Amino acid sequence: MSLKTRFLLLAACLVLVASAAAWTVFHRITEGIIEQWGERVAAIQVQYDSGRLLQPLEREIALARQMADSIVLQRWANAPDDPELEGQAFDEMESFRRNFRDNSYFVALRGSGGYYHNNAAGDYTSERLRYRLRPDRPADAWFYRLIEEGRDFHLNVNPDVELGVTKLWIDVLMRDADGEILGVVGTGMELESFLQEIIDIQQPGITTLFVDYNGAIQLYRDRRLIDYASFIKPEGQKRTLDLLVDLPRDAEALSGIMQELRDAPDQQPSVRTEFVTVEGKRHLAGLAFLPALGWFEVTLLDLETLMPLGGFTPVAVVFVLTLLVTLLVFHLALRRQLLAPIAALEAAMQRVKEGDLSASELPRGRGEMGRLMHHFRSMAEAIQRHTRDLEERVRERTEELEAVATRDVLTGLMNRRGMQQWLEEQILRATRESSHFGLLWLDIDRFKELNDGLGHAAGDKALVRVAEALSDGLRPYDRASRWGGDEFLVILSPCDAPTLAGVAERLRHAVAEIEVEGVPVTISVGACMANPGEDLDLLLKRADEALYQAKADGRNQARVAV
Repeated sequence: MSLKTRFLLLAACLVLVASAAAWTVFHRITEGIIEQWGERVAAIQVQYDSGRLLQPLEREIALARQMADSIVLQRWANAPDDPELEGQAFDEMESFRRNFRDNSYFVALRGSGGYYHNNAAGDYTSERLRYRLRPDRPADAWFYRLIEEGRDFHLNVNPDVELGVTKLWIDVLMRDADGEILGVVGTGMELESFLQEIIDIQQPGITTLFVDYNGAIQLYRDRRLIDYASFIKPEGQKRTLDLLVDLPRDAEALSGIMQELRDAPDQQPSVRTEFVTVEGKRHLAGLAFLPALGWFEVTLLDLETLMPLGGFTPVAVVFVLTLLVTLLVFHLALRRQLLAPIAALEAAMQRVKEGDLSASELPRGRGEMGRLMHHFRSMAEAIQRHTRDLEERVRERTEELEAVATRDVLTGLMNRRGMQQWLEEQILRATRESSHFGLLWLDIDRFKELNDGLGHAAGDKALVRVAEALSDGLRPYDRASRWGGDEFLVILSPCDAPTLAGVAERLRHAVAEIEVEGVPVTISVGACMANPGEDLDLLLKRADEALYQAKADGRNQARVAV
């Protein structure tokens, strides 16, 4: 056998061995990149889909809770046959109907069993009493089950046979001042349009669904798998999440993740992922628990659709062809044209695997290796752009949700949570800089009489007018909040004693000019100066004592704590 033949055979063996090894390494690294990218996308997609669901629901839930707290409805629920109370209650219901997203409401009374409802078209304005609930009728079991378990809030996907609609129902218990359950109030969101808006997102390779506390499917693109009226079904008859996966071990893994998320001590939003098999294909499942709803958000990612491994085939082909060519040249050409580019590409792959998607240090190269590196650079840049877009959308949604979480829906001022955070920051700053700031605690005089006498809408109007007066009467760098009910808190920083007393009197006079349906509105003000090192509880106690003194002196007064 000639030396040329032996050299060609050796070269062929080296080519085969090197090609097989290179393909194996390339395949493993590529799969690792896809899996790591998939886990990041799953976490981002779960947070994004959760935010899209919570945004419309949180507002509806808050309105339903306000409706349940209505004094007008509670008085009527105790005397449903009183015509005067019934008229006031119907006006109150209509006020809430116009504010609900679906422009519909329902009120179910425990005593009389009456189910009152009006839809967006106002078809039942003259006959709001649609039917009577009965304990022996299966369709009414949800009502008696809610009362039996004493659930103050519940979400339920259920068809109403009497009304001929299928909705996502928001149920809130209505209780009197002694905690006695008077009935159930709430609203519904038309299921089909809600699914099209939240679930049918038309993103290839991405499936979104929501399941309840026990895994029963509540929102899903395949309407046949939704577990309607799951609240009253025995556990063995529910359509649960395990119907979507092929293998029992996948169902057990998902069930274990849900248990861990439910049992988390702080129940902070977190996303867990697990690979499962769905319809014979490998999917990455991302799960998050939404404690505000008592539901789980589940996202299924088909990685073959989102980033198919076949998309890397041109890169692999170029890689192997380049290897075939470069193994036939001399050692210097081999070193310059193949070994160095492969080392750079491997380093770039490793950086991508570790999360660095920049690929900025990858040399340009020439010929086949240049095209290979160009394909890889394009792939890394595409992943980076997609990841950046998803992170930006999550960041925007997070900022919107944080703004909602610290703002009072009715008045637009900071809510108690936002003000408490601001107070704690001011206390730390005053301690650090040995400075002072002023605190005003304002309370609307005889608000309960106004609210009870003129109704919930008049009370809301008074709160809004007072909030506007506070906003107009403060400096740009001061802060005002709705502390709770008819109480407001104002932070004046910087502030001295004369400014504190002057602003308190100015705000009191501004509010005294307000009238709601002919009834004058006044406030009592308790003020105090915060001393460096003073803790929050002591500061609030001093302001509260000053407010109490203002009330004791006849209301419509401003008192400054010594």
